[in-house]
Amino acid sequence: MSGNRKMARMRRLIPALASALALAACATPTPYQPLTPNNRASGGYTDQQIEANRYRVTFSGNSMTSRETVETYLLYRAAELTIARGYDWFQMAQRNTDRHTNTYVDQPFGPGPWGYWGPSWRYHGGFGWRGWDPFWGDPFWGNDIDVTTVDRYEASAEILMGHGPKPADNPRAFDARQVVSNLQSRIMMPK
Repeated sequence: MSGNRKMARMRRLIPALASALALAACATPTPYQPLTPNNRASGGYTDQQIEANRYRVTFSGNSMTSRETVETYLLYRAAELTIARGYDWFQMAQRNTDRHTNTYVDQPFGPGPWGYWGPSWRYHGGFGWRGWDPFWGDPFWGNDIDVTTVDRYEASAEILMGHGPKPADNPRAFDARQVVSNLQSRIMMPK
């Protein structure tokens, strides 16, 4: 193979490799990162000051990020923010985790030009008359429909920060330094 042909082949291969790397990056859980317009699809954390010692903190994960990870990152961000603002402990005044679910159906007979109308038949089988509809599976060749459900989680909390030792009688209060120390090993930073 001549040098020019090799170079031409490499030029065609580079965009394909770049696309494959971009897809591989999307197939990983959301790292612990701030949410920016550039990474809105992959997720991250945000925080908003409400009062001098009160913040709203959120963490949004992508479809590969588990609920447990999203809630862990939220707790870690609350502790990290507490320390950064010069406080010692925080209390979860309000906390919520939302699940966003999308279901995708890949079927051999799509909507087509007639909307969602499609063929269906009745046939007499070993158990009497039965119906067949391509949208609900195929009794002759197996189920050709692929149904995929994708969940994305977003956790949010309103936190109240304080100085000194955490209130011992408040189960919603957390020592920020202990939280950071205990969760540090579970936090995946961006590459």
